Parts: sequence; structure tokens; C-alpha cells
Amino acid sequence: MPRIDNDIKLDFKDVLLRPKRSTLKSRNDVILDRSITFRNSHQTWTGVPLIAANMDTVGTFEMAKTLSQHKCFTAIHKHYSVEDWLKFAGENPDSLEYVAVSSGTGDSDWDKISVILKDIPQVKTICLDVANGYSEDFVEYLRRTRKTFPQHTILAGNVVTGEMVEELLLSGADVIKVGIGPGSVCTTRKKTGVGYPQISAVIECGDAAHGLGGHIISDGGCTCPGDIAKAFGAGADFVMMGGMLAGHDQSGGEIFEKNGKKFKLFYGMSSAIAMKKYAGGVAEYRSSEGKTVEIPYKGDVNKTILDIKGGLRSACTYIGAEKLKELPKRTTFIRVTQQTNEVFSQFSAEN
Repeated sequence: MPRIDNDIKLDFKDVLLRPKRSTLKSRNDVILDRSITFRNSHQTWTGVPLIAANMDTVGTFEMAKTLSQHKCFTAIHKHYSVEDWLKFAGENPDSLEYVAVSSGTGDSDWDKISVILKDIPQVKTICLDVANGYSEDFVEYLRRTRKTFPQHTILAGNVVTGEMVEELLLSGADVIKVGIGPGSVCTTRKKTGVGYPQISAVIECGDAAHGLGGHIISDGGCTCPGDIAKAFGAGADFVMMGGMLAGHDQSGGEIFEKNGKKFKLFYGMSSAIAMKKYAGGVAEYRSSEGKTVEIPYKGDVNKTILDIKGGLRSACTYIGAEKLKELPKRTTFIRVTQQTNEVFSQFSAEN
């Protein structure tokens, strides 16, 4: 018999952060850097825990070069060649501690990351990314990766439930990617009916991960700096962004003009355009679970990153968190009404 979970589940639009007394005199007093020691690799990473998603329109070498200057992370998309990686590593050695090499679960993925990690030992992070992190095949691939690369930090996902977070951590992952269907160009929820509201997923998965000494990434659904603050407040250790970083000079794709305005394409990696580009088209046994949108050209991504960091600092001052790490301890969420949601959505659309 089908089971119905009647517990309330919340998304970014359903909550606001409640302000609290603060001793902070200035936003400049807030510390966004974190030092994180990972559960299985035992590596320690220090930086601002914002991640560019491993999409070919976002997770580019150009993006990594710029974000590393802010001590932010980039999960490089998996479609670069080994030669591309070697060139990037040779020209940008200081960026390598802020990048991950991405992989699916195919034999070609394994062969490529094996060569990259052997030839570029400064790269210490692997991003294992599939749409369905509940697959036994994915778990076995994760275990193989951990056994072969015992000292590398492994990001793995995506999942949305605590029990699967625990299984992935116990199978060798260090950081679990949390999110199914929240992204702006992801249509999984519409095509399959599968998903989980992101704030609740982050709260529940974060609790499971932290109990085992692991960490999580809130992956998808953030449309503004306030959403990123909410994700950190819910317990995310990292926040991964796609749409917010699309459309910039450092993003993938060419600039084109339409009706006198400049745009760039942004699409999900399960979209028809991505599958045609990398797999020759959508296979008959599946459907596209991503869409393509035209993003207004945004210029240099530095301005966007500074805006995001500024929003995070401001959020911390409102709730009295001197460090980003303290945000979950200081967070109280307020549920908002449908009417408030509609006003907020209209404001976001206009801005």
C-alpha cells in the first residue's frame, strides 16, 4: 500500500530567517571562510563554501580560475579532455585546491578521472554525480572510487533522505550532494513526480551526515543570496549554484543577441540539448529531465560572487552569527503564508 508522509516539508520560498540580537558592529566583521576536515579522506579544506555546479554552462575552467580568487570551489564538468585538464593545471596551479574532477559511473568516466588524478596530483577532490544516487550501481562505483583513491575527498549524490546519506558516507563519500529536482532547469519533478522540498531535505540530510562526521552540499534551487543564506541556516556545509552563475563571461556557451539584448543559453545536463551534444540524442528508453533557457548576459561573475558574499554577511549580522559556521546554530525559520510567497515571487521576477 502507498504510504503518505504527513509531516510538513518546506522549500526556500516557504521560510524566512528570523532576526535576533547581534553584537556585530559591521557586515565586515563576519567570517565566511571555513576550515573543514573530511570524514574519510582526512583532508582539510579552507575557503568560502560556495560551489559552481558541474554543468558545462557553469562548471568551466574559466569559472574555476575566477572563483578560486574568492576561495570558492568549482566542480568542473566532466566533458573536458585530459589534455584540457593538463593545460589548465599548468597555467593555473593555484586554482587546483578549489576544483573537483567530475565523473559519472561509466567506464569512460573511470578511465578519464584515473588519468587526470594520476597526472595532476594537486587535484584532491572527486565529484561523483548522477541523477539518482539511490542506485546500487552508484554505491558500488563510490566504493570502488574510495578504495582506489583513499586520500581524495569525494563529493557524491544526489539524494534527499537521511538513510541514503548515511549509506553513502559509510561507503566512502565525504560530502553528500542533497537535492532532487529543485534546480531552475531541472524537470525531474515534472517528468517523474519524484523530489523533496529543499529546506526540509537539507535539514534532515544534514542531521544524518553530521551525526556520522560527514558533510552535505545543498545542490539546486537557490535563486538569490537569501536562498543561499537559508540553505546554510538549514545546515548545509556547502551550497552549489547553477543558474545564479550562468550567463556570465566565465560561463559556458556563446553570447548571442535577441531583440537587441544579449543572452547565453543555460540548460540542465539531462536536457535534450545536452544529451544531443554528448550522447547523440535522447535514448528511446528515457525522457529529457532538463530544459533550456535563455539567460540574460550578466558580464563578469566577480560582481555576482561579491553580491552573494555580501548577502551572506548581511544575513549573519541580522541573526547574530559572527562566522558562517555559526549560522545554523543561530537560525530560526519562520513559515510564510501563500500570500507572502506570491509577493516575494513577484518581487524576485521583477528584479
